[in-house]
Amino acid sequence: MKFKLEVLYEDNHLIAVNKPAGMLVHADETGDVSLDRHVKKYIKKKYDKPGDVFLGVIHRIDRPVSGTIVFARTSKALTRMTQLFSKREVEKRYWAVTYQRPDPNEATLIHYLTKDKAKNRVNLSNRQRSKDAKKCELRYELLSEVGDHYLIDVFPKTGRPHQIRAQLAKIGCSIRGDKKYGSTYNQRNGMIHLHSRSLSFMHPVKKEPVFIQSKPPREQIWYMFDHFLNE
Repeated sequence: MKFKLEVLYEDNHLIAVNKPAGMLVHADETGDVSLDRHVKKYIKKKYDKPGDVFLGVIHRIDRPVSGTIVFARTSKALTRMTQLFSKREVEKRYWAVTYQRPDPNEATLIHYLTKDKAKNRVNLSNRQRSKDAKKCELRYELLSEVGDHYLIDVFPKTGRPHQIRAQLAKIGCSIRGDKKYGSTYNQRNGMIHLHSRSLSFMHPVKKEPVFIQSKPPREQIWYMFDHFLNE
């Protein structure tokens, strides 16, 4: 995948970029080029770094999802940012586009999640049916509607795999293009219309508030809601 790396935030400790939909955050068994590799190349070239460049993967977003992601440039930042995520001291905001209007317009969803590794998906239940089931929680709010498309603001409290995709599908609001969780729309390259809009947290070293925001991909579907893009 050819693209120009979009750096959203950068200092001596952290670097945040806008991940394109369809790209892995970190290399896996597929051998496909990953986002962290591109970021390492950027740092190596910009700062004329000899040898290997340290880059810590703090968190991940699903391959079909676009948006804000932050990496650590030092081991100290990696340890401290990992703790912030673990303690749920990072506020995460996502945008999702669906064909179904959520009912009610805003609510908090709590489910219990189990992984189906064979199908690479998750299943949800309303109560904990086994010790392996993990609690997942998010808050959502309907932001806008254009025709039969709905823009939903999502604030996940937990960070489980496929959580937003599965929880919205559970209430009948499958994300546009997400065939794994019920969408009937065929999106190119397996991408879905879920975007990591922003991250907010206290800087792990400087101890000052950090707010990092990214724009969705340059696709017509997102620009239907252009009145929100410059907020």
